Amino acid sequence: MIGPVYVEAVGLAAPGLPGWSRSLEVLDGSRAWVEESEVRFVPTLLPANERRRATDTIRRAFQAGEDVRERSVLDFSQLATVFATSDADMGIIHRISCALAEPQRMVSPTDFHNSVHNAASGYWSIAVQQRTAASAVAAYDGSAACGLLEAATLSLIDGPDSLLLAYDVPGPAPLLACRPLSVPAGVALTLSAHRPARALASLNLSLCEEPETTLSDAALETLRLGNPALRLLPALRLLALRKAGRIVLGYGRQGGLAVEVQPL
Repeated sequence: MIGPVYVEAVGLAAPGLPGWSRSLEVLDGSRAWVEESEVRFVPTLLPANERRRATDTIRRAFQAGEDVRERSVLDFSQLATVFATSDADMGIIHRISCALAEPQRMVSPTDFHNSVHNAASGYWSIAVQQRTAASAVAAYDGSAACGLLEAATLSLIDGPDSLLLAYDVPGPAPLLACRPLSVPAGVALTLSAHRPARALASLNLSLCEEPETTLSDAALETLRLGNPALRLLPALRLLALRKAGRIVLGYGRQGGLAVEVQPL
């Protein structure tokens, strides 16, 4: 077991879950989830040139990141960051693959620039002038759990407060048929090894061989299964309820990541 690590603030961006504050009643069961149409998010932190180049995947990461930043008192230029995405930018992968299938093979320089797995992390470092450690991880449906363990470890061992940003966006056909994500989503957590004045909860993490926790709410369970970032919903529900509990996040084919939540 590692911990405790403290959750200082939460950010959220998904259909029907438009930010942490506006989603609390859905997460705590006071109000049913209702699908809502979304307007394409415009990152306010990015300079104009980077804002023009930002893809939908990068914008989704920023939507969750800017949401958590609104409630956090931490200095984001000093946070260690972990960007957890299963598939990165499937739209870019599709466009580059199509371009390479043409005789001329004319790949857009902007697409090439955005094709790396840590593209969102690079944009974020520009936006908040971050010069601290930055990691990008992927573990299929266990990407969020992998990112949470990485961010907690960074805070507990290396010392700096950390930011986890988990995000994924469904790809276009034919990639969508091979990786059928149903919704775009982003989740952000600021974590600290030392209890902040405004901490929401403490977390203790351990690897286990138990099945992942599911949600009794059918709509939220569908969301949880529809995007790797939303595998964090059972933990977010405990945070919204301000309730102690233990949940298991899927971490790999043979095990999970147990998360013990203690509200503060």
